[in-house]
Amino acid sequence: MLKIISANLNGIRSAAKKGFFEWMGKEAPDFVCVQELKAQAADMTPEFLNPHGYHGHFHYAEKKGYSGVGVYSKLEPDAIRVGFGCDEFDAEGRYVQCDFGKLSVISLYCPSGSSSDERQQAKFRFMEVFLPHLRELRNCGQEIVICGDWNIAHKEIDLKNWKSNQKNSGFLPEEREWMTQVFGNAGWVDVYRALHPETTAEAYTWWSNRGQAWANNVGWRIDYHVSTPALAAKASAAAIYKQERFSDHAPLTVEYSGASAFIGR
Repeated sequence: MLKIISANLNGIRSAAKKGFFEWMGKEAPDFVCVQELKAQAADMTPEFLNPHGYHGHFHYAEKKGYSGVGVYSKLEPDAIRVGFGCDEFDAEGRYVQCDFGKLSVISLYCPSGSSSDERQQAKFRFMEVFLPHLRELRNCGQEIVICGDWNIAHKEIDLKNWKSNQKNSGFLPEEREWMTQVFGNAGWVDVYRALHPETTAEAYTWWSNRGQAWANNVGWRIDYHVSTPALAAKASAAAIYKQERFSDHAPLTVEYSGASAFIGR
């Protein structure tokens, strides 16, 4: 069984102060994918680099205090890929891939378009270049899980106030259609939704810091495990951890029974 956690930290230093690494140690997952480090290499302490003896591999943004992703693993990877080959977005620290035998674990932080039209246009450019990469990944022969903050709620069930958000970034028709392509002809699986079909409501992973969003559970499901079908078929349990708050996102944990065979060591 492999236990994999995805967590947007909204600042690794902030999340550490709120107890994220203590919780990670208690959970003892095989892999942890983190997003929004908001740190550069010089900011990374030994606790951040190798908590509890885990191997950490990271993609830092060039801009200080911005973005950044990482993968923590109990095993040292066979290969590491930092960035996915697009200069504009690789400069923003959005993608790190670690390979372990026939299994690849990817931490991904898709752009948000909520701050301005300029950033929304950047998000559309990301979607345009990332979908071909997703198709290439599906054809590479690996079993893959892409964990991270995709910054898109796919369907109406994936956010509390869907009617009033249809013209807002994160729930635009173009974004939702793109996710439909990812889970359709691109051949990927939304692991949480495969385990918990659409009758399961309010499986949110992010809450705005404005108003009383957390208190009233006015949330969005924008953090995903997106995997190849054979790996998704091994998913046996999924949970969103809300007992403690490490950031404005909640960690998403999925257990994959029998998936350790993909690692082969």
